[in-house]
Amino acid sequence: MNDLINKKTNEINEPWEIGGKTLSSRLLIGSALYPSPSCMEDAITISKSQIVTVSLRRTTAGENNDNNQSWNIIKDLGLNILPNTAGSHSAKEAITTARIAREVFGTNWIKLEVIGDQYNLQPDPFETVKAAEVLIKEGFEVFPYTTDDLVVSKRLVDVGCEILMPWGSMIGSGKGLMNPDNLKAIRNYFPKLQLIIDAGIGKPSHASQAMELGYDGILLNSAVALSQDPVKMAHAFRLSVEAGRLAYEAGVMQEREFASPSTPIIGTPFWHQFND
Repeated sequence: MNDLINKKTNEINEPWEIGGKTLSSRLLIGSALYPSPSCMEDAITISKSQIVTVSLRRTTAGENNDNNQSWNIIKDLGLNILPNTAGSHSAKEAITTARIAREVFGTNWIKLEVIGDQYNLQPDPFETVKAAEVLIKEGFEVFPYTTDDLVVSKRLVDVGCEILMPWGSMIGSGKGLMNPDNLKAIRNYFPKLQLIIDAGIGKPSHASQAMELGYDGILLNSAVALSQDPVKMAHAFRLSVEAGRLAYEAGVMQEREFASPSTPIIGTPFWHQFND
C-alpha cells in the first residue's frame, strides 16, 4: 500500500507534451512587471515553470537596463522561451513581430496576441485568425490568445492551431474565470487539444478551478509580479496548478441539488453487530 501511495504522489508532475516538447510543469509564467530582475529570477525559479513568456518590444528596448538584465537571467535559467506579439493591433503587425521574434529568440514558438480594443484589451478574433493562418503556414507553433468564444476557437483550429489560449477574464483584471461554462464547452468540444488559460487569473484558487475543468495549463504574470510577495505567490500558484490537475485526474464528485448524508442512517449500528 505504501508503495502505491508513493507512486501516486510522484505522479503529481506527470509529463505532458506541448509544442513538440515534453514538460513536467503546467504553469507558464510571464517575465514583466516584477519589482526587480532578481525578484523575477527567484519567482520563476520557485514556480518551477519551464516556459517563460517574453516581449520582443521590451527585450529590444534600450541597453544597460532592467530589460536586458532580465533577459540575461532568463537565458541563464535555460527555460523554454515563448515570445509574444504584445502591442500588435493587426494581423500584419503581429506577423512581422513574430518573424522578428523567431530570429531574435531562435524559436518557432509564438504567443499570438492581436488586440482589438484598448478598453478591455480583448483580442481581435478576425485579425487573430488571419495571422494564425499565415504563421502556421510559415512553420510557427502558434499559441493564440483568444476569448472564451467557442466559434472563434473553431476558426483557429480550422486554420491549423493545435493549441488554444482562451482568457479567463480581461488581461490584468485578476477576476478569475468570468465564464466557466464557456471554458468548459471549449474543453468538451476539443478533448485532445492543448488548452491553456491565459489572462485574468488573480488568485491560486482561480488556477485550481481552471485545472479542475480539465485545462492543460495556466499562463499568468500580473498575479505573481504584482503581489506583495511575488516569490511566495509563485510558489502558491505552482501548488495550486498541481492540486487542480490532480483533482481533475482523480475525478471531482458531481454537484447535487439536495443534501446527501455522508454517514448511513439506515441499518444496525456497527456496535450492535457484536453484542450477541
